Amino acid sequence: MDKKRIIFLLLLSGTLLLGGCRKELCYDHDHHGLRPRLLLQSDWEQEWERDYGMAWQDNWPDRHGIHYDSLRPEVPSGIAAFVFHEDGSRTERHLPSEGGELAMSEGEKSILLHNDDTRYIVFGDMNISTAASATTRTRTRSTYSEEHADETTVNAPDMLYGAWIESYTATPSSEPDSLNVTLRPLVYTYLIRYEFSAGLEHVTLARGALSGMARSVYLQNGQTSQETATILFDCELKEYGVETQLTSFGIPAFPGDHYVMRQSTQSQGLNLEVMLKNGKFKTFEFDVTDQLASQPRGGVITVSDLTVTDDEAGGDAGFNVDVEDWGKYEDIELPLD
Repeated sequence: MDKKRIIFLLLLSGTLLLGGCRKELCYDHDHHGLRPRLLLQSDWEQEWERDYGMAWQDNWPDRHGIHYDSLRPEVPSGIAAFVFHEDGSRTERHLPSEGGELAMSEGEKSILLHNDDTRYIVFGDMNISTAASATTRTRTRSTYSEEHADETTVNAPDMLYGAWIESYTATPSSEPDSLNVTLRPLVYTYLIRYEFSAGLEHVTLARGALSGMARSVYLQNGQTSQETATILFDCELKEYGVETQLTSFGIPAFPGDHYVMRQSTQSQGLNLEVMLKNGKFKTFEFDVTDQLASQPRGGVITVSDLTVTDDEAGGDAGFNVDVEDWGKYEDIELPLD
């Protein structure tokens, strides 16, 4: 009886050992650890303007009162990744700003990336990679529209970066592929300076508008649309006059920075509306087409010799009315049509 028990226990132990070996071999088999994965490692091109001849970075004047690098955009908080598949479908994933692992199915892919912390950006046609675009929300200003009713008025876009990976072949592997990608700006900054030669002491509030700018930008290649818009914005009072740092897609119908520069046929107009301490308004208009021609993607726009006379101010020199806002003439933000 003891002999039979011993034989039984030996057979049972052998079975368990063989089963354990088969299980271990299964885990070691390559096929069961293979799947398509891509490790995106991202960096950000923190440029606020493209140089098309002005060489601002090398010749930044002290009179601007700020450092060139202070205008650089910040690194966003995360990435939206859109994977376009061969069958025409699309999947979306969200990654931290430094990148991360992107799981996907096997086959040929195209990948579109942009930062996912935008507020005023409105995305369109995201299911079609060639048509995917970004625009911004409309904003109205009654005092401006009365004089300029021929162009859509919008908010300035917030910062937008993008990257396009034309082709990636996803194949099963035991470790994820590693791909370095740089997300580049699709929105740029204009430092706009309104320099007063007289009467600045009469001004209590200021705001402006820049017309003839691109309404949207295509995410795949960075080209701006032909459709134009006027960007409405608020300004700050400075010792020399009025200033703003305005974000924009740039001038219309302009290719991405890796294309050959092309002259735009669209003209650009700059507006300034100030409220005086006596409650009156004064408006200034400028043609800044020449300045934008050499600065299609960010830069510095300067207009000078602005004046407010004592007569226009109604003899209010030294009279400080506490004006906090534009009252019934406040701008109105509207949803996109």
